[in-house]
Amino acid sequence: MTNIASATRRGVRPHNADAAASFTAADGTTAAVVIDGIGNSGHLADTMRLVAAAVARVAAQRGGLAGLMTGHQMIASPDADGWAPDGVAVVAIDHGDGDPVDIYWIGDAVAYGWDGKELVQATTVHTMGQFLRHNGAPLELAAEHDNWVRTTLRRATPATICQAEISAWQTILLTSDGVPDGLPDGAFERLLRDHGDGEPQALADALVAAVEPDADEYRDDATVIVLTP
Repeated sequence: MTNIASATRRGVRPHNADAAASFTAADGTTAAVVIDGIGNSGHLADTMRLVAAAVARVAAQRGGLAGLMTGHQMIASPDADGWAPDGVAVVAIDHGDGDPVDIYWIGDAVAYGWDGKELVQATTVHTMGQFLRHNGAPLELAAEHDNWVRTTLRRATPATICQAEISAWQTILLTSDGVPDGLPDGAFERLLRDHGDGEPQALADALVAAVEPDADEYRDDATVIVLTP
């Protein structure tokens, strides 16, 4: 990947608890991460930005598992006041050699691949709703549990961090759940067709700008990183 762009947009709550970061190591390996903080406060937002920067640096040098476990160690224990931040995360690691890009994630942050024709979700969200769907529960019941995240960064173990791959020749998108959950039907693919050809920053900006509130007028924080060949 030679181009990285990111964009973020605060939702209706006072603070944007999403964070995005990237880092390129001396050997040319690049890691990018999107973290979605759970909750809403200025302290949480500041912490998630620190965690994202650390995860990106370690992931580029030691791999995605080490990167996310570093993020886990940063927030695993409450502070002196008993405050224990948490979040979910997705990481992409491009080794710069044309091999597939490694994807690591925990929780409901998402990675997609776009080949110019088809948008494919490379990750499976770790929510109770998805768990129920996988096990044959009625779709209406599953939908009621989509906001229940089953794994998080603070409770991460090596066994709960998942891995996938996306071709290095595709456009790769890392998003907080506020992007896919808030885009109108068909908007994701339409914006990719409009901006997906050599315009990563325009695409990132357009995606977060297109996020709409739900029926209850709630709009989540929305963050995206776009990586292009």
